[in-house]
Amino acid sequence: MRVSERLELAERIAAELQSRYTFSDIDAFFRGFNIDTRELEWGSSKRLYAKGVLADEPEKTLLAIAEELEINGPGPSGRATTLPEAWKNTTDFRLFISHISKDKAVAHRLREALAAYSIAGFVAHDDIEPTSAWEREIERALWTMDAMVAVLTVGFSKSNWCQQEVGIGLGRGSKIISFKWGEDPVGFIGKEQALPRQNRTAEQIAAEIDRLLSKDPRTADRLAAAKAADSDHVPF
Repeated sequence: MRVSERLELAERIAAELQSRYTFSDIDAFFRGFNIDTRELEWGSSKRLYAKGVLADEPEKTLLAIAEELEINGPGPSGRATTLPEAWKNTTDFRLFISHISKDKAVAHRLREALAAYSIAGFVAHDDIEPTSAWEREIERALWTMDAMVAVLTVGFSKSNWCQQEVGIGLGRGSKIISFKWGEDPVGFIGKEQALPRQNRTAEQIAAEIDRLLSKDPRTADRLAAAKAADSDHVPF
């Protein structure tokens, strides 16, 4: 989630809490999410108080609160901000891997290679349980992703699903990396140079994706934070 989206979501949560609850009720609500407010003063505005409480809370907590309050996500789309199951228990960078179904093995292999860089790739054919609502989980991933890789195998441009996924990424202003594997990027994503395969291994492509994300201002800080969180969990 971009900084602007995080701030907008915190504002929506704070406004909703202001309209529903008293100060003491707001504190009780936050305690339900294991947020300690005992050292904080209420002040004169419930909205500003709630925003202050939320300022340092992790993104996962903001999303959980938004789901509890049935608040839609940031931006004009009004999409839900709930994380898909595949991303609920990770602090890794969230990368949506758009691909056509016949080439799911390519997406799967890339996902495996990206894990070494604290990047959690979302591959629909791997990450959605048969009992889950297929479209809903994909939608959640698209609206909570940090960036996207479009795997441009032959047939990608003809896939309505893939073109819709790319369209959402473009509409959100997300970083989109075109991974060229048999097909050139078309439409708006054709404006940026594609990442060609050139007989490179999945590990080499993953390293290049990591480099591109690390230097883009839209994704650099989020990726650095994901790597720092991973290093914090490495045992001595």
